[in-house]
Amino acid sequence: MRNIQTFGLLAVILHLGGCAIAPGMHMQDSAGGSTVSVPVLSSDGEYTQEKLNIHEITGELIVEQEALLYPQQTGSASPEQPEYQYHIGPGDVLSIIVWDHPELTIPAGQFRDAKTAGTLVGPDGMIFYPYAGKIDVNGLTVEEIRDALTRKLSHFIENIQLDVRVADYRSQRVYVVGEVNNPGIYPVTDVPMTALEAINRAGGFTLDSDRRQLTLTRQGETYRVDMLALYENGDASRNLLLQHGNVLYVPDRINNKIFVLGEVRNPSSYLMNKGRKTLAEALADAGGVDQNSSNPARVYVIRGSDTPKVFHLNASSPDALILADRFPLFPHDVVYVDTAEVVRWNRVMSQILPTIKILEMASRTDFPLFQGNGN
Repeated sequence: MRNIQTFGLLAVILHLGGCAIAPGMHMQDSAGGSTVSVPVLSSDGEYTQEKLNIHEITGELIVEQEALLYPQQTGSASPEQPEYQYHIGPGDVLSIIVWDHPELTIPAGQFRDAKTAGTLVGPDGMIFYPYAGKIDVNGLTVEEIRDALTRKLSHFIENIQLDVRVADYRSQRVYVVGEVNNPGIYPVTDVPMTALEAINRAGGFTLDSDRRQLTLTRQGETYRVDMLALYENGDASRNLLLQHGNVLYVPDRINNKIFVLGEVRNPSSYLMNKGRKTLAEALADAGGVDQNSSNPARVYVIRGSDTPKVFHLNASSPDALILADRFPLFPHDVVYVDTAEVVRWNRVMSQILPTIKILEMASRTDFPLFQGNGN
C-alpha cells in the first residue's frame, strides 16, 4: 500500500516538471520566439505559415511604429489647381434674366419664384428659350450658357444684356452616410463639395465616428480618407473634391478596439481615442498590472494583421514605462501581461493539493483504493 501511494505522489510531482498543467495562458521565453505558426501575407500576395520572431520594444522600434501609424503630413492645396466651376446637367433649373425685356424674363408672372418660373434643363441636356430656340447646355458653365444666349439673342435684340444663374441644383448629388448627425443626399452646388464641406452639411461627426477611416466610393473604386490628418496636421490633400454619385461613408469606432489580457486588474477590450492609444495608456485603462501576480518583465503586444508581429517590453523597472508611453498601438492589438512564475506554481499546487489530501486520508484508513491482494 505504501508503495502505491509513493508511486502516485511521485508521478504527480514529475508531471509538474514544466508547469504544463498550470491554469491560464503563458508566453514562452521571448528569446525563443513564437510557438505557433500563423498566416503571413507574402510579397507575392499569397499567405504562408510562419513562426514569428518577438521584437524587443526599443527607442528605434518606437520611431518606426510612429512613422507607420502617424506619417508626417506635408500635403497642401496646389496653387496651380484650377478654379472650381459648376457644370450644368439635366434637371437643373436656370434663371435667365434679360434686362429691359420683362416679357422674356418673367413671362409667367412676377410673383412666381425663380425655381418655379425658371428654365428647366431637360433629360437630354437641352433648354428652350424664346428667339434662341433649343440650346444644348449639358456640361456647360453658366458663363458659357450666357455667351451662347447672347450670341443667339443679339440677332433680335440690340445691345442685349442678360444674366444666367442656377435657380435650383438638381442634377448632381453626393451621399453622406454613417456616423454623421444628418446622413442623407446632398446636392452639388457652385460651392465646391469637398469631403470637409460634405461632413459640415451633414451636421458634423457623431461622438462614435472614426475620423481616420472614412471611405469614398467613386466609379466602382473605394478610397480611404483620413480626415483627422486634415484637422490636426493641415493636410489639405485629404480634403478630396467630391463628384456626382460619390458615396462618403463615416464608420463608427467600434473596430478601433484594443484588448488587454493577462495579469491586469481589469482585463477587457478598450476603445481607442481618435484611433490612438499607447501601451502605457492601455495598461492604465485596465487598472494597471496586478502587483501580486504579474511578471512586469514580460509584457507583450500581439498584432494580428496581414504581417503579424509580437513585441516584448521588459517593464520590470519604472523607467521602461517611458518606452510604453511612446509605443503606439494599432486597432485590434492584444496587450498581454504574463504571470509570475511563483504565482503559476502556487496555482498549480492549489489544484494538486486537494488530490494529495485525499490520498493522504485514504492511506490512514481502510479506503478501498488501497485494498488488494496484499502485494
